[in-house]
Formats: sequence, C-alpha cells, structure tokens
Amino acid sequence: QVQLVESGGGLVQAGGSLRLSCAASGSIFSINAMGWYRQAPGKQRELVAAIISGGTPDYADSVKGRFTISRDKNTVYLQMNSLKREDTAVYYCNARITTNQNMRFLTGDYWGQGTQVTVSS
Repeated sequence: QVQLVESGGGLVQAGGSLRLSCAASGSIFSINAMGWYRQAPGKQRELVAAIISGGTPDYADSVKGRFTISRDKNTVYLQMNSLKREDTAVYYCNARITTNQNMRFLTGDYWGQGTQVTVSS
C-alpha cells in the first residue's frame, strides 16, 4: 500500500531545465533509497540518479554535472539542467521502502507511474 506520485515532466527546449518531483505515501516505516530511471522508445530502462539514505548521490555518466538528485523526507527531486534531446524519455521514480504491515516489516521496490520529458531543439 505504497504509492509514488510523480510530477514535473513536460516539454522543454534544449538547454533548458525541468524539476521532477516524486512523493511517496502509504504504510511507510522507512525509505532506504530513492532514485530516478528513464526509458526512451526502443531502449532499456536505465538508472539516472539515486540517493541512499545517509549516503551520497550516484549519477549516470550521461547526466553528471547536469542533473542533481535531492530528497526531503518522503519526496525525491531531480533537477535537470542543460537538457539535451537525448534526455527525452519517460522518467520513473523508484524507492526502496520498508513497510509496516501488521507488525511485519517488509522491504521492497516501488515505482511511480512515469512522467514524460521531451526536449526539443
């Protein structure tokens, strides 16, 4: 009973910026990690950025220096600057969450619904 809701996608010109948000809600005991993946047409889903609780962010080489991941409680953000056409994809929020279900603590991965990011020339 965990839901991740994404927002912030849209159409932007190359060189522009977007900020994605993902809010987790439900029977959350703790959030161990949050991150962003993306999938372009005809390509596999790939990790864009991730942040582990108490750790430092990790980024795909293709976005280093341009994207910044941050987290505030149950919400993770992805600030995307200097966007390129190759950044066009559906972006998915991911979270590794421990839930408390009838005093049973279970940890699993949860996914947002995806938000479209389109970068035009």
